[in-house]
Amino acid sequence: MAALIPIILAGGKGERFWPVSRLARPKQFLCLDGSDRSLLQATADRLLPLAEGWENMWVITAAHLADRVREQLPELPEANLLIEPVGRDTAPAVAWGTLEVAQRYGDDALVGFFPADHWIADENAFCQTLWAAAELAGQGAIATLGISPTYPATGYGYIEQGEATGTYDSLSAYTVSRFTEKPDAPTAQTFIDSGRFSWNSGMFVFPAGVMIDELKTHAPDLMQALMAKGVDAYPSLDKLSIDYAVMEHTERAQVMPVTFGWDDLGDWNAVERLLKQPGDQNVDLATHVALDTAGSIVYSADPDEVVVTIGLEDVVIVRDGNATLIVRKDRTQDIKAAVKQLGAEDRFQHLL
Repeated sequence: MAALIPIILAGGKGERFWPVSRLARPKQFLCLDGSDRSLLQATADRLLPLAEGWENMWVITAAHLADRVREQLPELPEANLLIEPVGRDTAPAVAWGTLEVAQRYGDDALVGFFPADHWIADENAFCQTLWAAAELAGQGAIATLGISPTYPATGYGYIEQGEATGTYDSLSAYTVSRFTEKPDAPTAQTFIDSGRFSWNSGMFVFPAGVMIDELKTHAPDLMQALMAKGVDAYPSLDKLSIDYAVMEHTERAQVMPVTFGWDDLGDWNAVERLLKQPGDQNVDLATHVALDTAGSIVYSADPDEVVVTIGLEDVVIVRDGNATLIVRKDRTQDIKAAVKQLGAEDRFQHLL
């Protein structure tokens, strides 16, 4: 058995990257960082050394995305691809995945859950951090990676650290005082100023048996259904996040603040954070002719298409096939609401 069994969560919709991200091609299958590897492929690449081979790599995805996962990760064993018939948020995914791993490897197996849509700057530091987190988890903890914040972000949840519990390969671990929802800007600044908060990365490492016990304690209905019916229980399950189901209640959670360069690529502004170079007026992922345009992100799926802008500032322009998005950069969080509005009308279903 590998020292760590990584499970990639690859069932999200990525609606805030519409129109490039759509139901059949959500953002985890896109190349958004200037490389030729999709976010899913890049996630698998950096986890492979931890898994010590494809036979220990797992992916959970939605039924309508399974073929695309197979296409992008042909080395993944079919038995390691868990297919959810319907989406029920992260708690059922973590519970089902952990039960399956425990059945194959035993309750002592160390399991890690990793979203498929993260960008990591320093992959060597990432691996070293995960080895440290595995050591912490080996003590019976649910180790969560907290990203040391670099600015008062309002789009992330935060974790407040409590008492120090030890050092693992030079990384400190702390009890979790609390998880918080996405704060407003003044609150986020107070979090930064306190020095006690980190961004909630959504990455966890734990012994399979520990998470199973915590789920039985804090989400008994979920566990009873999955243990009785397995994946067939999904249609009857409530939507539930792992944070709400377990992490906000368990006394086994410990946070390890880390600094390996991270972004969760939540919306189009993340592309600017990754790709904008000093001196650039705009981030151009298109043939863009700009007149008095600055601070903007321009994307076109068609390399032969020319986008001309005049007198614009701080906007996002995205062209993909039969859809165009134009939005102020400070309103990109509202793209999800716009997609929902499209979905309410039959004439726009083909755009989703």
